[in-house]
Amino acid sequence: MEGDECSFPPDSSDDHSQRGSVASSATLSRAQDVLIYLFGDSAVHLTVEGLGSVTVHELGRSVREALNIPDSAQDVFAFWLCSPLLELQLKPRHQPYKLCRQWQDLLYRFTEASEDDISQDEPFLQYRRNVFYPKSKELQVDDEGVLRLLYEEAKNNILTGRYPCDPEHWTSLGALSLALEEGSGLDSQKLSTTIKEKKLSSFLPAHVAMGSGGLLSTLRGKSSRQAGLEQNLLDEYKKISTSAGNTPESTQLLHQYLSTCHTLPYYGCGFFFGEIDKPVQGILQRGRRKAVSVGICLEGVYVIDVKEKHVLLGLRFNELSWDHSYPEEQGDSHILWLEFDGEEDGTPVNKLLKIYSKQAELMSGFIEFCVELKFASEGAAAADADGEAGLSQKATGQDGSKNGRGGRRGLLRRQSSVMCSRVHSLNTISYVDNGKEIKRLKPKRAASFFSRQATLPSYSAVQVTDSLEQG
Repeated sequence: MEGDECSFPPDSSDDHSQRGSVASSATLSRAQDVLIYLFGDSAVHLTVEGLGSVTVHELGRSVREALNIPDSAQDVFAFWLCSPLLELQLKPRHQPYKLCRQWQDLLYRFTEASEDDISQDEPFLQYRRNVFYPKSKELQVDDEGVLRLLYEEAKNNILTGRYPCDPEHWTSLGALSLALEEGSGLDSQKLSTTIKEKKLSSFLPAHVAMGSGGLLSTLRGKSSRQAGLEQNLLDEYKKISTSAGNTPESTQLLHQYLSTCHTLPYYGCGFFFGEIDKPVQGILQRGRRKAVSVGICLEGVYVIDVKEKHVLLGLRFNELSWDHSYPEEQGDSHILWLEFDGEEDGTPVNKLLKIYSKQAELMSGFIEFCVELKFASEGAAAADADGEAGLSQKATGQDGSKNGRGGRRGLLRRQSSVMCSRVHSLNTISYVDNGKEIKRLKPKRAASFFSRQATLPSYSAVQVTDSLEQG
């Protein structure tokens, strides 16, 4: 359901489409109206000459001009082709019209959607954050228009639960949204009225504002819970103006909002849809799977439980190896394999997580591109990453032997956090190598299963001599 940046099929529709031409060449040569959607329920209306051959690079100039985005910020945003079934970030050379003609082919290739859903799906062009734009540069932006666009996108991801966060995060972010949209000088009565009119779901994640009790929760209990959320929001709002001394400026509030989002390591990720095996708890539960979203950015890979809105696994690139496999027989799944350090009964092992997804090839290529971009562009990237709050095995103390007291301290402090990896809840395969065959428990480890891994030497892995399906 969610997408990335690269690995499209060839432009076989340059001269014709498998489903026929959408419009004649004569029509496409004339000026056409195009809508470029933004977060926050707004859009840019352009009139484009030669729509059939216009590139993303050419559209970018027109959109930046319409939004008054300075040239210095041209790398902050990218064009995305989106629908409820798939999201793809486009390259500057891509021609959106031709990709729209290929959309059904892309859905068949990269989603599990039914034929009916595919036939009715229609993509739209969206201008949003570039996955490859570093967070470190983002807060150097001073242009309020650019910050507003970033804010609207981040807010949407917070409210929809795409970015899981803890109560201290969502309360702080909700209060900042209140201040940005309603002003920071409102009294308690006006604030309370505003929240009731706009509803809590306008400022807090939907699953938090609505609760999960459903029909089983009493009206009194629900009312009490919402009153508590509203009061927490009001208390946090009051801190904004007092902490600043004076009424904070919009750019200051926008920077605060984005800075808080930056504490979420999956901020700015490209997201993909997949499934993982549920742990076997009985004969009746064999073969059941859990829906996950896989976030990938310049820092690492994050597997998120779609239903529970919390992280299952977070790894930086120097802590994993990966690969993807194609179906061997009809009915089999595409699989993205993530291999990382772990332990069983106190013994170091290598763990394998299988992510079933038709987007496995996209995810694998996306990881490889991020690794190359990160480690080729900045020699000090690894040192910088050590100071960032992360979801990695070492950051959450799962591998205390390598991370020492700092990792264990983080685990004790954050063990109930939605950002903390839950490796114990994953159905993984554990491997070690005794030189002849793969076994489940053996301390000595050598090389990785996979050739694709970061160049940093901190990750060690087992040597495979057998099938991935063993164990």
